[in-house]
Amino acid sequence: MEESQLLPNLFRTEYRKIVSVLCYLFGIENIEIAEDITSDTFLAATELWSVKGIPENPTAWLYTVAKNKTKNYLKRDTLFEQKIAVEVKHNANKAEEIEIDLSNKNIFDSQLAMIFTVCDPINSAEAQIALALNLLCGFGIQEIADGFLNNKEVIYKRINRAKEKLKEANVKIEQPSNSEINNRLENVLTTLYLLFSEGYYSTSQNTILRKDVCAEAMRLTFLLIENPATNLPPVNALLSLMCFHSSRFDARTNSDGETILYQNQDETLWNQELIEKGTYFLGKASTGNTLTKYHLEAGIAYWHTQKEDSAQKWENILQLYNQLLILEYSPIAALNRTFALAKTNRKQIAIIEAEKLQLTDNHFYYSLLGNLYTDLDNKKALEHFEKALLLANSVSDKNIIKQNIGKLKI
Repeated sequence: MEESQLLPNLFRTEYRKIVSVLCYLFGIENIEIAEDITSDTFLAATELWSVKGIPENPTAWLYTVAKNKTKNYLKRDTLFEQKIAVEVKHNANKAEEIEIDLSNKNIFDSQLAMIFTVCDPINSAEAQIALALNLLCGFGIQEIADGFLNNKEVIYKRINRAKEKLKEANVKIEQPSNSEINNRLENVLTTLYLLFSEGYYSTSQNTILRKDVCAEAMRLTFLLIENPATNLPPVNALLSLMCFHSSRFDARTNSDGETILYQNQDETLWNQELIEKGTYFLGKASTGNTLTKYHLEAGIAYWHTQKEDSAQKWENILQLYNQLLILEYSPIAALNRTFALAKTNRKQIAIIEAEKLQLTDNHFYYSLLGNLYTDLDNKKALEHFEKALLLANSVSDKNIIKQNIGKLKI
């Protein structure tokens, strides 16, 4: 790795670890202090490494400096000495007796505890995602703003409000008990699912950023799998789903960042290693009697990694959508089901089902109807594509619709 890339890469991978450990030690109410100490550590690296050169073991250097800065803060800060130090270590007489443990095990434990803290339902889903990107993934405010296609000030306020809510509710950063896992795992998985979706379905043209967001969602999900108490079928199903979707990431857009529809994707660009991992985790998810939307969506995603346009493939996808809609109805899932219905039955049947949905504020609804009516009633197909064009927001979506309109006008 080039020297110019080393520190930014370390910031991404180590910032979150140090912050998690310090928050785990001092509590959510002192989150800003944990962030300040960690930021000061990286500031010191920026200043010293440019003069003295990069140390032999940069990560160890960062951990040592973070420990020393924490101990120095404890020595000089009256609040810590009189109150927080006592709470952290009941029998501590001196702040420096507190151990700042940056071992692999404690980093893992701290990050696991932070996942359940950040995903507390006291905050909205979008606030949880922004906080997760910041604290759990090490993304800066500007990066998050770019990912959300929002301005920096909005994200800054969103993250700060989320932190304040956690403090006001006195949410504890601790290893989740079995009862807490049972009560809160669903919310944690929902947040990780939405976090992954922010990267995978984002309209941002920054492909590297979008891939990084997906990778972070997968890393956090894998952290749950590495912990025996949270290595449960729904977690494996979610990671399986992420693997299958990620396997087609490079085939979904062209060099200009424009979307390539599934049927036009170059399957040689699909990542076979991720497909194999997805299959492995889907197998692990099949143990027990639990069936979640993640199982069903992972099954649908699996069949989409099979490029052959066979009757078996689309029949399986249709049946999985049927189960998904019974388990957890979603208008978008119902819309996607009609495409599978068109593949297994006649287009006319799919049109009847699609038009029942009346998703008149969604450009995908009109795009699907445009495709279904093509070659059956091209005039109606054109009308639907034109409505879709008016509703579409992204340049990529507009271009695809224009291409469909152009084919009908030839």
